Amino acid sequence: MKLSIARRIDEIESAHWNHLVHNGNPFLSHEFLHGLEVSGSVGKDTGWEAYHLALFDDTYDRSLPVAAAPLYLKYHSWGEYVFDWAWADAYHRAGLEYYPKLLCGIPFTPVTGPRLLVDPSHPQPGRLREALASSMVKLADDSGVSSLHVLFTNEQDNQALTRSGLMRRTGNQFHWRNRNFENFDHYLASFTAAKRKKIRRERRRIEESGIRMEVLTGPELTPAHWHAMYRFYRITVQSHGAYPYLNREFFEYLQTRMADRVVLVLARDGARYIGGALNIAGGDAMYGRYWGADEYYDGLHFEACYYQPIEYCIRNRLARFEAGAQGEHKLSRGLLPITTSSAHWLKDARFRHAIADFLHAESEQVERYNEALRGHAPFK
Repeated sequence: MKLSIARRIDEIESAHWNHLVHNGNPFLSHEFLHGLEVSGSVGKDTGWEAYHLALFDDTYDRSLPVAAAPLYLKYHSWGEYVFDWAWADAYHRAGLEYYPKLLCGIPFTPVTGPRLLVDPSHPQPGRLREALASSMVKLADDSGVSSLHVLFTNEQDNQALTRSGLMRRTGNQFHWRNRNFENFDHYLASFTAAKRKKIRRERRRIEESGIRMEVLTGPELTPAHWHAMYRFYRITVQSHGAYPYLNREFFEYLQTRMADRVVLVLARDGARYIGGALNIAGGDAMYGRYWGADEYYDGLHFEACYYQPIEYCIRNRLARFEAGAQGEHKLSRGLLPITTSSAHWLKDARFRHAIADFLHAESEQVERYNEALRGHAPFK
């Protein structure tokens, strides 16, 4: 096995990378990662220095990578959605440097999926995952970083990462599942009467206010739609005092290179767009990413971020809708709690043992929390 490090994603050919992304996850595509880099949203200046890995197998086909991983050298913990600020603070109080660290994941994107990308035609995919996992640990150990973090992993990756010495961490999100619903009314029929009535009242309030909803994708999207969505994104960032990870250039890149994956839900009052939500679809799923509005409109957040996307998924026979991180309010709209995973390796043995104890206790709390939430599901 030979390991190569790409300091830009375009050092790996798009077709070669995408061949390893065989599950349709749009955020793992070469195009999405390239857009983050060429727009300047990701780079050394923003604290996300590309360190992508490619693995070659001389016994198979030495000209093509048989495995790869989106890897970054990180100088902070922003934009990850798996929070380790307390770990960094503990390092600082002990007189140690926590940054830089190595992070395997998708910038600003809390979407579960493979992180150890392997050739689907290779006779030993499990061997490739373990080789890639052990290579990342060795790279972290040799390069002087404090730690290695692999975020929003799937079960196959979890097994390989655990065998390579990484510790599993769990969290939670809320996902919607399509149980072959014929339409939104059929979906609501699975709710209790009280919950069903509440959602209908919320939707009726939007309609009676004169707000009209538009769901647009691909060639339907115009520069005016993108301009409005970028404005809504910046409004939300500013209102939360957050850092604007994505710039206008990245939105323009989506328009030219990935519009067929984008589903914009826009709210219009007369001729003026007043709010909207950006979703990205791929494979059998759609993913809610960003939302914003010019001002507060009663019920608009629920309509744009949940009800319209769920209707879209039903119409297009998509299996699930992932609405992003956090949010207990999603439960009453029919998005149920699921357990997410990440994997972590720390070079300092003292901190490794302390964090292992913490993760064990935290995982029990997460499971109790998810179990309690399931007891409040809105379904009959």
